[in-house]
Amino acid sequence: MKDLNHRVDFCVVGGGVSGMCAAIATARHGAKVALVQDRPVLGGNTSSEIRMHICGAHGKNNRETGIVEEIQLENCYRNPLSNYYIWDSVLYEKVRFEPNISLFLNCTCFDIEMNGNRIRAVNAWQLTTETRHRIEADLFSDCSGDSILAPLSGAKFRIGREARKEFDEDIEPPVADKKTMGMSCLIQARETDRPQTFIPPKWANVYDSEDDLPNRDHDVRTTNFWWIELGGEDDSIHDTEKLRDELLKIAFGIWDHIKNRGDHGADNWVLEWIGFLPGKRESRRYVGDHILTQNDVRAEGKFDDLVAYGGWTMDDHNPGGFIYPGQPTTFHLAPSPFGIPYRSLYSFNIENLFCAGRNISASHAAMSATRVMATCATLGQAAGTAAAIAVRDSLTPRGVYQKRIGELKQTLMDDDCYLPWNDREIPELTRKAQLSSSDGDPTVLINGRDRPIGDEDNGVYLSLGGWLLFMFKQSEQIHEMRLIFDSDLNRIIRMRSNYPLDMERRVVPETLVKSFRIEAKNGNGTWSTVYTETNNYLRLARAPLNVKTNAIRFVPEATWGAGKAHLFACDVR
Repeated sequence: MKDLNHRVDFCVVGGGVSGMCAAIATARHGAKVALVQDRPVLGGNTSSEIRMHICGAHGKNNRETGIVEEIQLENCYRNPLSNYYIWDSVLYEKVRFEPNISLFLNCTCFDIEMNGNRIRAVNAWQLTTETRHRIEADLFSDCSGDSILAPLSGAKFRIGREARKEFDEDIEPPVADKKTMGMSCLIQARETDRPQTFIPPKWANVYDSEDDLPNRDHDVRTTNFWWIELGGEDDSIHDTEKLRDELLKIAFGIWDHIKNRGDHGADNWVLEWIGFLPGKRESRRYVGDHILTQNDVRAEGKFDDLVAYGGWTMDDHNPGGFIYPGQPTTFHLAPSPFGIPYRSLYSFNIENLFCAGRNISASHAAMSATRVMATCATLGQAAGTAAAIAVRDSLTPRGVYQKRIGELKQTLMDDDCYLPWNDREIPELTRKAQLSSSDGDPTVLINGRDRPIGDEDNGVYLSLGGWLLFMFKQSEQIHEMRLIFDSDLNRIIRMRSNYPLDMERRVVPETLVKSFRIEAKNGNGTWSTVYTETNNYLRLARAPLNVKTNAIRFVPEATWGAGKAHLFACDVR
């Protein structure tokens, strides 16, 4: 056994999508980061250990962008058959090979050191190396889902459902309680070309008839078995092991029912995988400077400090879970999108503690909409970007709200995060240019809206081989061209729940620009290529340049299938 000490600017506890995005965002803006994850893989509920696909905002063109879109497009490129172990590797490499991040896998935070109302260090035990890691930092973020840093630090938190009258939330019970949404052990199946048998374990539950599974869709072609759920009426943290045992009995019993008890059209299907790690929906929630409520959600959350958004319905699972015979969840209407304020992303009483993910400062009702992973990813990126600003300027999380909230919002939008009802500021050099193109008026590209919104496309279509031209009155030094391409924000291909023989392959969206070049005008009037890309598959591209010229142009050469290139932004700086 050994002890190691580490010093970083920002320590993130929890390696789900919110913790990953928090760590990556901070590191990319120059701060030193430690990411502590208690599992051997990253991704939390979307990892190979749990296998929930990433959900987010409903509605046309409301897909979340930024780091979460970058990760999912990488997966489209590398993982056509939706293999969860390749998905694990995509998540792993995004963190492990990001400069400025120290990754601690298989590492459980068990203790912290305090200095007044500030966290000084976390202590974490790494099982695989028999090493205790002490990680000291200026700032911390709890992205652990269960909010492990809250009871250790004394941070204020809530658990369970508020009374209806506390926030005037009509979907809440008359009396507050400790009930939560439950946790699930998912199962996956694969179709083969011949009949397959299944012998259940002797300890599996038995469900003889359809009456034993009321209101539970168990067609392997249409469900990921999310409703195999327990724990809402128990302690969603301390009863996890007991609940896992019961969930496994249910899961194997469900598959026995599908295969051996009635005709479910599953003769050729085989059980591919069963989750032994429950995926949680709810436990502790921090109390921040603002508690997001049902009424905030329904009013669209048009906060001045809006730094992320949701768009999932208020999807409130019955605490009884599987043992409740009625509909397993109630979908309470919510607008899409609705804004989420920065003040919900840090602790009210612990001075240097952020939170991001399903544990943000929200009521139970609001959390039922903000808990889905695409939303959590944007919350993580917002918290991580704020942490980078706080590190740079020696601020607390609250200090960023008081002094730098405008900069935080603009930085997020520059990093391709969509903030509804907000426009991105256009760089000065871009505004100085005269903009023209081979295919009409391109000035919409500098309106600060980098996606279709309502009936406005906010983009331009360029013929392949066409051009977008920036002209200046005099020569200007250009360091970068920033481009936003069309990644088809309405695509619906996700990681698979089950695997039929005619499974649709995951592909790079055909709307994305695959290859392009950037040309600068020489003093003699000729053009030279100053940047070339031949295999782009991302939505946000930043082309590093070091050129002084009075004219520069972008030339798309190929897409992944579309007839024209579709751009939403093109900036020079």
